[in-house]
Amino acid sequence: MNIKDCILAIIACLLWSTAFVAVKYTLGYMSPLTLAGIRFMLAGLLLLPLCGGVKALRAVWVEHRSTLLLASLLNTVLLYAIFYTSLKFVRGAQAAIMIGASPMVTSVVAHFVMKNDRMTRRKVVSLFLGLAGIVLLTISSKPWVPVGAKEGLGLLIMLGASLSAAFGNIVVARGRVPVLYTVALTSQQIFLGGVVLLVAGLVTEGIPSLILPWSFYAVLLWLAVVSAVGFSIWFRLLDRVPVSELNMWKFIIPLFGAILSWVLLKAESPDIFSVLGMLLVAVGIVWSQLRSD
Repeated sequence: MNIKDCILAIIACLLWSTAFVAVKYTLGYMSPLTLAGIRFMLAGLLLLPLCGGVKALRAVWVEHRSTLLLASLLNTVLLYAIFYTSLKFVRGAQAAIMIGASPMVTSVVAHFVMKNDRMTRRKVVSLFLGLAGIVLLTISSKPWVPVGAKEGLGLLIMLGASLSAAFGNIVVARGRVPVLYTVALTSQQIFLGGVVLLVAGLVTEGIPSLILPWSFYAVLLWLAVVSAVGFSIWFRLLDRVPVSELNMWKFIIPLFGAILSWVLLKAESPDIFSVLGMLLVAVGIVWSQLRSD
């Protein structure tokens, strides 16, 4: 990856890392699926003025319909429905580790599905360094405490979210949608996924109250911007960067999330394990970019 692509990947991951605090806040006012549905529908609408007009939207729908529908199913509907469900059963530390393991899951899937994206010694070492860093970042929350049947089920469900994201990335990479239509693909993908999530939420969770504090709507708007910009950047990068190599950068999402917690939450502060974890994540990413087999 060149410097420009690295910077774009960091921006996307930095945006996504802010979502953890924002989602936790908004879930205090609205049920998960309904909230996710509104979030992604709004994100899709925000991108409409930037997608290249009706011509680009039509081109994606006509020429890349299968990629669009599969990406929407995997990257929005299944990913976020599974993720929100799993959070009901899993501790924060365990969830952080599972989220941090996402690049490893993606690399393994890409190895068996993508002919030009095989596992190498460089990738294996980088992945284990990154995962070790995530474990150290969460060690103060005692992630080693044995899980019960309920939490074990939650971890399996969360693993399903990682698999859904992995296949979703591969679908977009294989679809080879022209860069000119990246925003149009992103807009339609997250909007359609939002519609499905909203309908599912209204059926299973009921109609929510919309008389809520202005701060809720401000944070909801931020979540929509995060999704719109993050997915647009990521899909554009997938057109020219191998899936496993790009997903290495996702190791920094929990890292950024931890830093935000230290800055925003008075009860949170870094310790020696956190610092060592951040160093391992950094070394893993640098190794993946600079070394070659």
